[in-house]
Amino acid sequence: MNAPREKPFASHNDGLPQAGFEMLSGVFERHLAAADGGMALCVYREGRPLARFYGGTTVRDGDSPAAGTGVSRPWTESTMAVLFSGTKGLMATIAAILVDRQLLDPHATVASYWPEFAAAGKQDATVAHVLSHTVGLVYVDPDPGLRLRYDNRAVAAVLAAQSPLWEPGTKVAYHALTYGYLVAELFFRVTGKTPGQLVRELLAEPLGLDLHLGLPEFLDERLATIFRSKDYAISTFLQDPERRKIVDRMYAGSLTGDGDPFNSLEMRRAEMAAGGGIGTADAMASLYSQLAAPLSPLVSAQGLHSSTATWSEGVDAVNDRPLRFGLGYELADPLGTYGPVTPAFGHSGAGGGLHGAWTGKNIGFSFLTNEMLAEDQDRRAKDLLGALARTI
Repeated sequence: MNAPREKPFASHNDGLPQAGFEMLSGVFERHLAAADGGMALCVYREGRPLARFYGGTTVRDGDSPAAGTGVSRPWTESTMAVLFSGTKGLMATIAAILVDRQLLDPHATVASYWPEFAAAGKQDATVAHVLSHTVGLVYVDPDPGLRLRYDNRAVAAVLAAQSPLWEPGTKVAYHALTYGYLVAELFFRVTGKTPGQLVRELLAEPLGLDLHLGLPEFLDERLATIFRSKDYAISTFLQDPERRKIVDRMYAGSLTGDGDPFNSLEMRRAEMAAGGGIGTADAMASLYSQLAAPLSPLVSAQGLHSSTATWSEGVDAVNDRPLRFGLGYELADPLGTYGPVTPAFGHSGAGGGLHGAWTGKNIGFSFLTNEMLAEDQDRRAKDLLGALARTI
């Protein structure tokens, strides 16, 4: 019987106490030993690394790599992966910048920027309702189909004509995919730019970060291939069969079904503002650490305070999961998503990715992986943040 092959692993202590670093490294290596793919954990303070861990491979053993990404290789600091809903944290940051620059007012009606949105009883829906997942448009009706899925403006036009499932602002429910179409159109109406342009011009280029919404072809070879574990499932808190039908409608063609859109060239090139961002763990940790810095280069202290205040909270009206949102950011919740430290904000991604900040400690962190696990089975980020909290 052959001994199991040792998995690639690299770590860098850039400023943690050695004992704490070794404890964190031990937790990372324990989860890596159980992994079938690769992962990274990066911790930054005010734009500088504190600790970095990379392990495993960019393609699961026995799988084919995504088109254009090349052969399996060790996960390193240059490895990029799809952020899934971690992308929403980028959109929340762009929203915070636009609010700070007085180009966007969270209290204003959406229709004041996007007149067509007033249709079907949505004339009083506000920008904050969209950003805090309370606007009541959790799926697109009618479904745009494959032909239009990656056309942000075409799908936004359908949503503008659509009736909400409830009076905006009265219930909270995660808008998994529609969030992206809605914010992309709002941003376009106030800036004339696509969400991919805004990621590049407001975040990636000024801070020198490996972040992309619409990945250039020459970077394909650095991309990890995403895969779902055999027990992967979504909405693990939900038991009601009728609302399960809503979930299936929400995620049709993305996380449900037999397709593989998250590894497709179409998704990679598109500017899917709800879940199509691509980047490295270093980039995401650096971004959040610079947001959390006392003198942030991105958003004023007052602006960040407003964006990370509680704008909605409660049990998800569709998924039965406890939620708490700022203006697009997830906030520390009863499930301990962001570890034992508060205040905290950021955004998680389908399958286990987690990116965020502990503002009281000026810390940004990112856990990035290509192996998607179900939320009720996944301890990776929770265990790592628990160890980090005992270290910082």
